[in-house]
Amino acid sequence: MTRLRPRSSGELDRRSFLGLAAGAAALGCQTSPARGATSAAAQGGPVLVGSANAIAGMRLHYDELVAGGAPLDVAIEVVKVTEADPDDLSVGLGGLPNEDGVVQLDAAVMDGETHNSGAVACIENILHPCEVARLVMERTDHCMIVGRGAYDFARAHGHPHTELLLEPARQLWMEWKETMSDQDDRLPPAPKTPEHVLRGKTVDGKPVAGLDLFGADRPTGTIHCSALSTDGRVGCTTTTSGLAWKIPGRVGDSPILGAGLYCDAEAGSAGATGRGEAAILCSGSHTAVEMLRAGKSPLDAGMEVLRRVTNQARRAARWQPSLVDANGTPTFSLRFYVLGLDGRFAGVSLTAPGQYAAADENGGPRLLDLEVLHG
Repeated sequence: MTRLRPRSSGELDRRSFLGLAAGAAALGCQTSPARGATSAAAQGGPVLVGSANAIAGMRLHYDELVAGGAPLDVAIEVVKVTEADPDDLSVGLGGLPNEDGVVQLDAAVMDGETHNSGAVACIENILHPCEVARLVMERTDHCMIVGRGAYDFARAHGHPHTELLLEPARQLWMEWKETMSDQDDRLPPAPKTPEHVLRGKTVDGKPVAGLDLFGADRPTGTIHCSALSTDGRVGCTTTTSGLAWKIPGRVGDSPILGAGLYCDAEAGSAGATGRGEAAILCSGSHTAVEMLRAGKSPLDAGMEVLRRVTNQARRAARWQPSLVDANGTPTFSLRFYVLGLDGRFAGVSLTAPGQYAAADENGGPRLLDLEVLHG
């Protein structure tokens, strides 16, 4: 159920804020026109933008945003759909585990209106880490709680203990353990994971069939959603089961404010999926929002962040050569979803083509093509 939060008496009305912003634009601060698959909704929201695997949740909950729902509440409801989907191996229930066979989840939320946030990392056996992240924001003076403390905090607030490792993910994990080396005493299965076990299963919105889950397609398993209301409020959330087969305790960008997500009612919102370490090192989501604040379009902001990631990878390749190919192009994937207060948005990709999800008054929930930096 979407909750509507009352506006305090001393708070600047968001329509008044947008009016002031429009006046500033008339004096020469207008943003440049967006290129590519961006919205032309100059009046602002309601808009949802996020990763492709957010499309199911958008189809269920976009109308709540249209009806006046709080952006953060709607964004959380959107990602909860995928968190609870046992056929999606990338997030939450049924997610791919770490190298010990344990599903460890990370999530964060941010409210652009209050500019407050909450996050959990390495939380186990809790179905909806995004809801726990909101509890951290609303019920504590902290920004992040991790590990056993996050689990205990969730249980204290009524979240039930849930077994997240389901049979398809368990079989894939065991197959990974048995094939990762020919120098140990484990023998690979014969045959490999039966096709019927994986039928209908997806990772990051893609069918498992045909993916090399142990090599180049090793999933990062993340979902992001940013929301903009008709009165200019913004909220966002990112939730993940993290990099498949990761070292236990590894935390990516998803729960880190400024890396996996960031929003500000004075600028816009952004989130990331893909190689978390790259998003952390460039403070990618914060950088994108600050570029919106400076007047860049969502597409230009996202592309500039990806250019910085490229330069960063080339520098790091001096000690980690596998980060770039012979042409200096990054060998990993990273995507950003950027949303401006005027309703324009963009989805950008570092290297690989793909899609992202969006919904606005110009069209209901739909998948759009990402703009690729290194095509």
